[in-house]
Amino acid sequence: MAIEKNIASASIAEVVDRILDKGVVIDAFVRISLVGIELVAIEIRAVVASVETWLKYAEAVGLTLDPTTA
Repeated sequence: MAIEKNIASASIAEVVDRILDKGVVIDAFVRISLVGIELVAIEIRAVVASVETWLKYAEAVGLTLDPTTA
């Protein structure tokens, strides 16, 4: 009886398409302190999404501007 493994592989184009369709959010906070003194604080926030996805989100939360009023 042979054991078969199914490994699903995706091309780079499929991965990029998926990321741009759904979006990715990266949120990180790093703090380095020594003897109670904060030496370095780094805060990173990154959002990767397609323009279409961002416009859908922006419209839903009211971030888009109406060109007729601007």
